[in-house]
Amino acid sequence: MYNEDPRQSSTHVLISNLDDRLQQEIWGNRLTRFGLPGRMLAVVLQYLYAMVRDFFSGQLTMRAMSLVYTTLLSVVPLLAFSFAILKGFGIFNQLEPYLDNMLAPLGEQGERITDQVLTLVNNVKGSVLGGVGLLFFLWTAISTVQKVEESFNYTWYVTKPRNFSRRFTEYLIVLLVGPLFMVTAIGMLTSIQSTTVIQWIITNKALGPVFVVVGKLAPYFLISGVFTFLYMFLPNTRVNLKSALVGGIAGGFMWATVGAIFTSFILYASRRLQIYAGFAVAITTLIWLYLNWLILLIGAQLAFYHQRPAFLRTGRQEPRLSNAMRERIALNVMFQVGQAFRNPGEMVTAGAISERINVPSIALSPIISALEEAGLLQSTEQEELLPGCEMSRARLNDILDVVRIKGETGSHREPLWTDTVGKLGDELDTAVAGVVGDKTLADLLDEHEKTNIEKKK
Repeated sequence: MYNEDPRQSSTHVLISNLDDRLQQEIWGNRLTRFGLPGRMLAVVLQYLYAMVRDFFSGQLTMRAMSLVYTTLLSVVPLLAFSFAILKGFGIFNQLEPYLDNMLAPLGEQGERITDQVLTLVNNVKGSVLGGVGLLFFLWTAISTVQKVEESFNYTWYVTKPRNFSRRFTEYLIVLLVGPLFMVTAIGMLTSIQSTTVIQWIITNKALGPVFVVVGKLAPYFLISGVFTFLYMFLPNTRVNLKSALVGGIAGGFMWATVGAIFTSFILYASRRLQIYAGFAVAITTLIWLYLNWLILLIGAQLAFYHQRPAFLRTGRQEPRLSNAMRERIALNVMFQVGQAFRNPGEMVTAGAISERINVPSIALSPIISALEEAGLLQSTEQEELLPGCEMSRARLNDILDVVRIKGETGSHREPLWTDTVGKLGDELDTAVAGVVGDKTLADLLDEHEKTNIEKKK
């Protein structure tokens, strides 16, 4: 028989108690007593606690490593496709300083990678991108964006991805807009720097240093802009601009900070990396790719928490619901879906229902999925929930059965109840069916509307 190590048990209890104490301090009233500074500190600590908890849960790091693997498989087609577009605009030769700046944390290896990338893209000819080659490049590039979308959907608790046609068109837009954005940004920077006014500012003793600092920060602003665009566009849900901007700015700041730290680390460990000889470039590149993807996902998580702060304390921990609670949730979901369906122009989503009934959407998701499987509910690509059948045929007893009766134990055999317990369970089912009778969702909505009319009189 396995006996748990008492030292491990005591450590687990100590960590659990420390976590409970920390949550009480952060979400309690002690900090708010100090006025505005205390409330601001409480909010900062809440976000910091949520991000640290999610980081150590391992999901973000695992998905970042998965994206590194995907990047290694698709980096050549993706760069060839995107930079071939830039080559067509005639600004390909201007990319070298920006690539050098982006890969600066890799040190000498970054310069080597930049030369290899430019040589690779310069060798890509139109004939290579024709026919089967073009289809392969498109498929690889779209697969990469799809992997990023799946990670963002996980961050935003989205279970339903875009369909294939929508993915193809919207991903293609991303692959085209990205290079066009670079064209516009590089063109603007080049034209601004060549103007007489800017040249005068650069030579001015007072304004020159300020302009130099702004110029150095410009790439980070561009990175923040790209992050914000990705946070708004890729998740298959509606993301507020303000929340995406918060995540984008935080991601850009983290990218700049980690880049500076990583550069110092490479310079410090350059002698030790010589042990790996030719593998040093691969090792440093893998680490840098991993950090970039991890920062991107952390920014997405922060944007999610900013838009839905109710998840800050619980995170991905699914609430423990009683059977009575699950029954009421199922009835509430169907009721609000039916109510929205009766009102022209009104739509309802799982997120909206979550806010209305004050229950996290992570608790609604399995119940909504069960209602969909039973044919009582259906959802569109825009996450709109609709009745799965005529509301006059959706019996309340069938809705309750979805969460009361239907389910699996995981065993390959049916459960063996004792006769007494089985008889009692049948009596309970009969009692519930007797309470709701043959009442349907349409009857429940009619009863609600009638009650509201009587209250107004």
